[in-house]
Amino acid sequence: MNTKIPGMAIAHIALKASDFEKSLKFYTDLGMEPYLSWGEGEKRVQMLKFGGGAGILELFAGGEKPDGEYGEYAGKYIHFAYAVEDVEAAYNTALAAGARSKVAPKIATPGTKPEAISLNVAFVYGPDGEELEFFKEIR
Repeated sequence: MNTKIPGMAIAHIALKASDFEKSLKFYTDLGMEPYLSWGEGEKRVQMLKFGGGAGILELFAGGEKPDGEYGEYAGKYIHFAYAVEDVEAAYNTALAAGARSKVAPKIATPGTKPEAISLNVAFVYGPDGEELEFFKEIR
């Protein structure tokens, strides 16, 4: 619990897409549900509900293509992490929606403390090179 800013929680993640329609299709193909939208053309915005009572992805038009193979976005954020029931199914769904693989599903043992847990994880790149992680804790 945050005692300095009570009630603080992640409300949404914002992403500026270089190809708005491609990104919108990608995220709806992952099962996200369009929620609110506004603006037109390069000022279009679409909010998408993740599902399962979680937050929102706020997708903005007007982004620029990165120079290079995805590395130009490094430092803006590391990745979006989604807790899922079936990591392999989520990974395959993302690939079918047009994602590119970064790390195929695997079991990771990061040496967590105070409790040792393992994770089933997979990573993909979305339409603008954004990294998505699918994970499930294994206890």
